[in-house]
Amino acid sequence: MLKEAIQLMSEATAVTITHNFSAEPAVVWNAWTDPAVVRRWWGSDPNGEVTSAVLDVRPGGRFAITFRDPSGDQHTSAGEYLRVDPNVELDFTWSWTSEPNNPSRVTVFFAAHSSGTRMRFVHGELRGLSQHDYAQGWRRTFAKLDRVLAQNE
Repeated sequence: MLKEAIQLMSEATAVTITHNFSAEPAVVWNAWTDPAVVRRWWGSDPNGEVTSAVLDVRPGGRFAITFRDPSGDQHTSAGEYLRVDPNVELDFTWSWTSEPNNPSRVTVFFAAHSSGTRMRFVHGELRGLSQHDYAQGWRRTFAKLDRVLAQNE
């Protein structure tokens, strides 16, 4: 039983989501890289509020985004940008400050699509140690981003 648990924890998994936005790639890119826009949509809680967004969007640059849920609990995600190809790809490490020994990796691809932008999102190197349901959380987060982008149309 212990051997199976150790094997499960060491096997990396990924969450892959393809999402279409009704905005051009440059607008969706900006939503991921401009702290003022990130403050409007980051976090999976529909009633959450971003309290801080610091982004140094360049290879080797770091980010830290803190949001508060309605109960008052604060959550901070942080990481380092590995690849930055404007309007095409954003690749970065990811961890919660509350789970610093459980890093993962996020890669976001942006492509023009007939209705705007097709985003392919991959949150990889997940090892089952986090308390977060990333698939559900990211889908709720992208629904918030949809609403923010619709307000800008």
